[in-house]
Amino acid sequence: MKISERYRGVMEWFAANMPVAGTELTYSDPFQLIVAVILSAQCTDKRVNMITPGLFSRFPDAESMSRASQEDIFGMIRSCSYPNNKAKHIKGMADMIVNRFNGEVPMDRDELIRLPGVGRKTANVIASVIWNSPVIAVDTHVFRVAKRIGLAPGARTPLDVELRLTREIPEKARPLAHHWLLLHGRYICKARKPECDTCALKSWCAWYASHNGKIS
Repeated sequence: MKISERYRGVMEWFAANMPVAGTELTYSDPFQLIVAVILSAQCTDKRVNMITPGLFSRFPDAESMSRASQEDIFGMIRSCSYPNNKAKHIKGMADMIVNRFNGEVPMDRDELIRLPGVGRKTANVIASVIWNSPVIAVDTHVFRVAKRIGLAPGARTPLDVELRLTREIPEKARPLAHHWLLLHGRYICKARKPECDTCALKSWCAWYASHNGKIS
């Protein structure tokens, strides 16, 4: 199967069957989404959504978060993975937004990446979710699904996958494509045991074809 056929089949299926898709993180504004995405690293969205209501009730914006101590933040996020590092990043991120960007989350992706705890993936999430920018965030789910289905053959890094998906997927579909692939990886194309029997994408999946429809 040509890769162009694979992309067309996969994207058309998602567009027809999942026309509305978005983040499962709970947030009210760009700042809160950054905090939630930082917390979500190696942590489930369900756990993050248990943590953020209390955190945002006390520190709802960059100004209030910048006045908090790292210890205050740690105490409220300690049930997530790597709370020490995340508390440090969240505190530093809030301080920079207040001191360098007048309390407003920058809209430029390169400036977003300068914020502590915000890498390329997080910046792409913010840009696509908040501003509907034509970028694709590649997390572990997107990386796995793109490689497994065969949308990014030969890719070795998240950046490789991002560049291939960006090249093949039309601009208007990119913000949705991140959520399509992420949700597919979270609920169907799981890391340890993909649910191929119920997967509607198996007709276009390179991994499924190579295994003759059988999971080894």
